[in-house]
Amino acid sequence: MARDFAPALTALLLLLQGFLQMSSGLRFEVKDSSNKTCILADLSMKFSVLYNGTQAKEVIHGFSLPANASLHHNSTCGNGSVSPLLAVVFGASNIVSMNFNRTANQYHVGELSFSYNLSDQAFFPNSTDNRTLEVSFLNTSIAAAVNTTYKCFSEDQITAGRVNITLYDIKLEAYVANGTFSTQETVCSKDIPSTTAPTPTTRPTTPSPTMPPSPPQVGKYNASDANGTCLLISSGLQLNITYTSKTNKTSRDVLSLDPSHVTSKGSCNPPTLILEFNQTSLNLTFHKNVTSKMYYLGSVSVHAPLPSDAKDVNFTAGNESLDYLKATVGKSYKCKSQQTLEITKEFSVNTVSLQVQAFNFDGDTFGAAEECQLDENGMLVPIIVGCALAGLVLIVLIAYLIGRKRSHAGYQTI
Repeated sequence: MARDFAPALTALLLLLQGFLQMSSGLRFEVKDSSNKTCILADLSMKFSVLYNGTQAKEVIHGFSLPANASLHHNSTCGNGSVSPLLAVVFGASNIVSMNFNRTANQYHVGELSFSYNLSDQAFFPNSTDNRTLEVSFLNTSIAAAVNTTYKCFSEDQITAGRVNITLYDIKLEAYVANGTFSTQETVCSKDIPSTTAPTPTTRPTTPSPTMPPSPPQVGKYNASDANGTCLLISSGLQLNITYTSKTNKTSRDVLSLDPSHVTSKGSCNPPTLILEFNQTSLNLTFHKNVTSKMYYLGSVSVHAPLPSDAKDVNFTAGNESLDYLKATVGKSYKCKSQQTLEITKEFSVNTVSLQVQAFNFDGDTFGAAEECQLDENGMLVPIIVGCALAGLVLIVLIAYLIGRKRSHAGYQTI
């Protein structure tokens, strides 16, 4: 009987061992000068970075925290004036740091920063930028009661500028008391099963094609450098994202930009705008055809969190081969009508009351406008109707005059 049970027990132990290996990230440990552990962390991370590549094109590249990542020498247990810091380095000086803060009953990651070296071709292939940039994420959701271990198996995405970092399968503890993880745990809210009926999401969605969302508010955004304005956009913007739900159904999410909650950043070589709102980042880049003296929207990319019913936590899409919103250099492109710019099969952008200009400016205002085809067609319809009505009136008038003349001639014969 015992021999019959042994193979099953062995298989169960192997399965459990495989699960434990799969569910643990890379282990990092910070110690003080007396070799006492103060921070323990099992980390798993995914990165997505947008940067300038060859042929003046923007590149979106994703990668995971590599297995050879190691503890950086800046890591510290802190003291009265310095907070504890966990810093992890990989590749050519790419560094992820977590700065911990503590109250009487709780500790949390007050700032997560990422310093990345764009000349590191192993992680940023085809990059033409040699700078080392840094982004910071403040007030993260990583928080736990003192003397407990923080655990979160679910994905948690954070976005800043051109960088998205997704943390998952996290186990960490700061201000460690006895040199190892506490047996008491603080589990993140995403891992706690809901005991109540799910409430409708507050994110704007399109329930059916016959019930379109309301038009977005018009905002004005610009990019400039020492030479002045190089890009000016006034428009209502709406993002349409198609995604797969956890039940493998195709769903749609519609995000309208509220100008009062949008942070705008820009650069001029080439003219680029980065619009950030609600952990979403929209990048618009314009190019110029020197031969035709026309400019156009050549590249669009987006990073956005998805609704809770989505199979994936976040959405990333982009296209660097576009040819939208074309106008003559020195003039603006104007389109009052709503138009939809298809970026990829899963992502499109609606524009309303759009006016845009890139490159040459006379001051910081729009140049003479070149109307879009939709507006011209909209003006053509009432003209055609007016001409048709005028023609009809003329035909009736001519028929009336002819009839009257014949009637008058008949009376003369009698």
